[in-house]
Amino acid sequence: MGQYIRRRLVTAIPVFFGITILVFLMLNLAQGTVADLMGEGTGASDGDRATLEAALGLDQPLPVRYLSWLGGLLRGDLGTSYLTGREVGKLIAQRVGPSLLLTGTGVVLAVALAIPLGMLAAWKPRSGWDRLASGLSLISFGVPGFFLCLAGIFLFSVTLGWLPANGMYTAGRYAGLGDLLAHLILPAGVVCLSSLGELVKQTRNACLETMGEDYIITARAKGLGDLAIMTRHVLRGAFVPVLTTILSHIPHILGGSVVVEQIFGWPGMGSLLFSGISDRDYPVVMGVTVVIALAVLCTNLLLDLIYGLADPRVRYGKG
Repeated sequence: MGQYIRRRLVTAIPVFFGITILVFLMLNLAQGTVADLMGEGTGASDGDRATLEAALGLDQPLPVRYLSWLGGLLRGDLGTSYLTGREVGKLIAQRVGPSLLLTGTGVVLAVALAIPLGMLAAWKPRSGWDRLASGLSLISFGVPGFFLCLAGIFLFSVTLGWLPANGMYTAGRYAGLGDLLAHLILPAGVVCLSSLGELVKQTRNACLETMGEDYIITARAKGLGDLAIMTRHVLRGAFVPVLTTILSHIPHILGGSVVVEQIFGWPGMGSLLFSGISDRDYPVVMGVTVVIALAVLCTNLLLDLIYGLADPRVRYGKG
């Protein structure tokens, strides 16, 4: 098992650095720099902008700038924001909590709904539960996340006035738990609905496959009830496929949450990433990229470990 883990780590390391190189190149291929944006409307001359670029190190060749940033990363330094002058690590630390709250709530809701709904759809095919599962999957697969955000805002905020549409708390008032939950419902609901289709589909398919196993047929022959069979045997047999589906879906959830945070004005890493891109604040963008890339790679590594534990052929094969 140790050799299997080492192989996965060796594979993940070049992927991580490849991601950072690609993002760094894409950022620096964009027209204009932060010096150009800061000079707009201020009457700054070309010499002033060149001086600012030199102060920020933007006059250095691209490989030199990347290696300088990489050296700081290896020392645990994510750099300093061009605009605010604050350490990128501290900026990200302030945003991690809200992002985890939003994403975690959406994932927990999706799992809490998908597992029982997928089991019911498998238990009673072509029933109302199965049609409900198919309908939710169709919405989840077919409707873009940004449209779900806009539809939720229009219905629950503009038309009904039930829920706030922006921010994490209401400005100018006491920020209590109730106010936080009111602001969390809409964005977390979008994350949940966007993730629900794949989880319901895979849970249903895994349960249907498990229900055809010989030990399930034997349990039925012994007179064990349907509820006991589903909870004690079918769900246990489908646990690994369902868990791997959840873990493999997390990168998609993280990507979707970036858009959700921006639309709802949620103060997480997604909105920080968007503002960094629009302001050409390269250290901020690279810092957020590092955190997201590490989260995705760690999730994939955990997924590989689960596969290795569940199936020794993966662990001892070429894997």
